[in-house]
Amino acid sequence: MTLIAILFPSLSFILRGHILTGVLCFLLQLTLIGWVPAAIWAVISLQNARADKRNERMIRTMRERY
Repeated sequence: MTLIAILFPSLSFILRGHILTGVLCFLLQLTLIGWVPAAIWAVISLQNARADKRNERMIRTMRERY
């Protein structure tokens, strides 16, 4: 998924269900200069989503144990 976020930033957002963000990212990546910020934005967003899932799992596990 990280490779998709780098090569096709807007597709990365659309595959994760963020349609409006994907369209906005596509408009940004229409220019060659905008491609780099769009790719960085997609990768950071993907990493944040993964961190949120990891934190939710950790909180759920801690609640089950105590």
